[in-house]
Amino acid sequence: MTTKHKVFVSYHHENDQEYRNQFERICTDVIVSRSVDVGDIDPNANTEYIRQKIRDEYLRDSTVTVVLIGKQTWQRKHVDWEIYSSLRDTQKNPRSGLLGIILPTYTRNDPKYYDSHTIPPRLADNLQKRNDGKELFALIYNWSTNPDQIQQWIQAAFMKKDQILPINNRPMFGRNHTGTQWSD
Repeated sequence: MTTKHKVFVSYHHENDQEYRNQFERICTDVIVSRSVDVGDIDPNANTEYIRQKIRDEYLRDSTVTVVLIGKQTWQRKHVDWEIYSSLRDTQKNPRSGLLGIILPTYTRNDPKYYDSHTIPPRLADNLQKRNDGKELFALIYNWSTNPDQIQQWIQAAFMKKDQILPINNRPMFGRNHTGTQWSD
């Protein structure tokens, strides 16, 4: 049996809460949730306080960050901050593996493809082919309700976290974004 990982789930709270709840129900026997629940953090608190609280209380001992990708997830500043903090490797907060799961709410014509400009930019950076020829840091899959399959994805993301350096040089979002896609 694979190790039961401490997983932080990053997602669009307003749009995809039910999928986050379903994900945790499906995976109750294969993960330990380290996620923020609605109401855990005052949304009106200052930006640095929110970032520090998420980093120091939720991400600190997580081993993999799972990003649930719905139609507007890429727009959310908190998702960007959570991915940013997950990719940092500090003495107090070690790096996490990174895994994207595309939800059924994500808009696309063909389930085999996604538009890299409609997923969180920092996740997209780590799914791009690298100039140095190394493997990609992050993984991305379509939604599944199979806990064994999800556990395999989480284990694979965990195994990459110390073998490959992530790309984390994009400026953090200062606010939520709008529109149908992001651009550099």
